[in-house]
Amino acid sequence: LTRIGLVYSDLGEKQKALEYYSQSLALRRAVSDRGGEAATLHNIGGVYSDLGEKQKALEYYSQSLPLSRDLGNRGGEAATLTRIGLVYSDLGEKQKALEYYSQSLPLRRAVGDRGGEANTLYNIAYVKRDQNNLTEALNDIESSIKIIENLRTKIASPELRSSYFATVQGYYEFYIDLLMQLHKTNPKSGYDTKALEASERSRARSLLELLFESNANIREGIDPDLLQQEKSVQQQLDAIEKQRIETISSPNPNQTKIAEIDSGRLALLQQYQQIQSRIRTTSPRYAAITQPQPLTLPEIQKQVLDDNTLLLQYSLGKNRSYLWVVTSTGLTSYELPKRADIETAARNFRDAVTSPIHRDIPQQVAEASANLSQLILQPASAQLGNKRLLIVPDGVLHYTPFPALTIPQTPRQNTNVPLIVEHEIITLPSASTLAILRQNYGDRKPPGQTLAILADPVFSPDDERIKGKITPATTEKLEANNLGLNRALRASNRGWPPERLAFTRQEAQTIFSLFPSASSSQKIDFDANRTTATDGSLANYQIVHFATHGLANSKNPELSGILMSMVDDKGNLVNGFLRLTDIFNLKLAAHLVVLSACQSGMGQNVKGEGMVGLTRGFMYAGAQRVAVSLWSVDDEGTAVLMQKFYRKMQQQKLAPAAALRAAQMEMMQQEKWKSPNNRAAFTLQGEWK
Repeated sequence: LTRIGLVYSDLGEKQKALEYYSQSLALRRAVSDRGGEAATLHNIGGVYSDLGEKQKALEYYSQSLPLSRDLGNRGGEAATLTRIGLVYSDLGEKQKALEYYSQSLPLRRAVGDRGGEANTLYNIAYVKRDQNNLTEALNDIESSIKIIENLRTKIASPELRSSYFATVQGYYEFYIDLLMQLHKTNPKSGYDTKALEASERSRARSLLELLFESNANIREGIDPDLLQQEKSVQQQLDAIEKQRIETISSPNPNQTKIAEIDSGRLALLQQYQQIQSRIRTTSPRYAAITQPQPLTLPEIQKQVLDDNTLLLQYSLGKNRSYLWVVTSTGLTSYELPKRADIETAARNFRDAVTSPIHRDIPQQVAEASANLSQLILQPASAQLGNKRLLIVPDGVLHYTPFPALTIPQTPRQNTNVPLIVEHEIITLPSASTLAILRQNYGDRKPPGQTLAILADPVFSPDDERIKGKITPATTEKLEANNLGLNRALRASNRGWPPERLAFTRQEAQTIFSLFPSASSSQKIDFDANRTTATDGSLANYQIVHFATHGLANSKNPELSGILMSMVDDKGNLVNGFLRLTDIFNLKLAAHLVVLSACQSGMGQNVKGEGMVGLTRGFMYAGAQRVAVSLWSVDDEGTAVLMQKFYRKMQQQKLAPAAALRAAQMEMMQQEKWKSPNNRAAFTLQGEWK
């Protein structure tokens, strides 16, 4: 009954939760389960607090507290004391809240509840900040952050580490805001520097550690049995995935069977993650890895920037947001509007650029662009000049096409000039990420071959390239497989089978013609398949170019991927889905990977981690920089952009970031392509040099 109450409480059905807790409480008392009674009273207090009935919450907490004390349950006592403190804080009785938190803190420490200790210190800091005791608040939140940093390093699984880190992002947000409030009162004390460094510590840490790990062979010295277990589970996952597609694809799918398969798949995924964790914890190579520390301001200035490059780092907050503009010699900080205001403007802008209804109405696009630009760029406009911009976004800004934004207006200047006219633009998960990418790539010998292209795969049995070569049995099987994939594709709002991207062939052939054929490889039609992508041959190329459909899933990034050929030249069904897990296992040495595919820069936006999707997979696999798209792009328009992009690199010898900007600016001059929807979807992530 208690557990059912907890579920209803999590679902937001508070009254239903109370009904179950009340039934449980009577039974707890009937059997004299005083520990259970204390816990249930605590839960009821929590529901009343959530409902805003603070006095009633205090009544139940006050009944729970002496029971925990009598039983010597110091952990339970500490939790209830903290809850009482929260209620008094909400009631505005800050000093009383502080008294209860101060009673809770030594109990948390006594029972070794480090997470609870961090939480209580955060609550104490929050109250002290409200009492305008900023310096003491700073000491407490820094003690809390220190515990969090220690706890997260003890988690071997990157997935669990990211999950834990997401739950404590509020602590970092509070810490950053507190430092910036102190900066207001003491502008020469370096609090803005500490705030920037706190922002850097709060983001993309798992990616940073994965990139650091990718340079070490952590499987060396591992028990062969453990490696065999890993291989076995991978094979089982492949088998169960095929089984699931076959079951879902049948004319009358058996829902019970599907549920069993899903349950089995979940168990296998958990087993796979556990094996990965065991490999890390038992690997001599992994044990020798010192956890990478995010860069400090002087390190960012020295390792990431030059005189012509600015770092724009954003942190969006509940009450206020912040922008730090870092040059090779200085730092300037700006207070921006609250997160909700920026989110509204960013969504309106993205919708204006991408919506078929609005994107060809220049006035609407211009207004939406100007509104967002005024919020997030205008305060720093005097600093921007014509410099290169390295942008570290936060929250909704991960989805924002900065190249489509306009230069901020001034009172004397009412312009609608795109930002890329004056700036080369690169996005980064964090400044520290770029330093690790450079470190990983610095000692690496460049691959001997120049360019590998995989383009224009065969998706459908109706494709003219396989007509007459496919048997009725294979057609039936292929249609069933297509239906199964349709479920995954629907998650990204795309139907199956996808249309052939006719211009990708022209795109590939034009790009291929720019490079010496002896050092290049072009895989089109049936050869643009998953086997080609995963057989290790791509490690030999400096540039790897995919021209096909992309599949982004914001809820389940492991369902993201790239669609390759689904049929071979004999008409046989093949697995044509290059999943994110496949990409993580690629071994590349490319200085550039281009994903000329829809939504290839999208994924799951994880708090504190940023966008988890294909870009991170390719960076882990060894790519120094990745060109990706932020929305579904026009086939022909993409082909035109890519041809211009490669010409700028090959014929004018421009670096990829500069070449992409030049190609986008050239498209702006052509009536057919001047809409931001056609030219601004692609962005470069990673190395700018």
